[in-house]
Amino acid sequence: MAMKTTFVVQTFIVKRTRLVPGDREVAPTENGALKKAEAMAGRMPGTAALKIVADDETGELESATILGQFGEIPDDFAESLQNA
Repeated sequence: MAMKTTFVVQTFIVKRTRLVPGDREVAPTENGALKKAEAMAGRMPGTAALKIVADDETGELESATILGQFGEIPDDFAESLQNA
């Protein structure tokens, strides 16, 4: 079982007065994800930099960690990562 770590920037948009997930972008490093999330937060209601660890063969999620968040993030976002 080979684990693969991926760094992702998750954007958030307002849809019908609710904050919902928008696009995701992959970043090459943890620092890169944090910088990209911070930069994108100026154009979005909110962003989060994530570290995703999953089984490379099955795609099964091992863990998802919020490295940083900028702007508005849904209150239940961290909880939704644990249930993914």
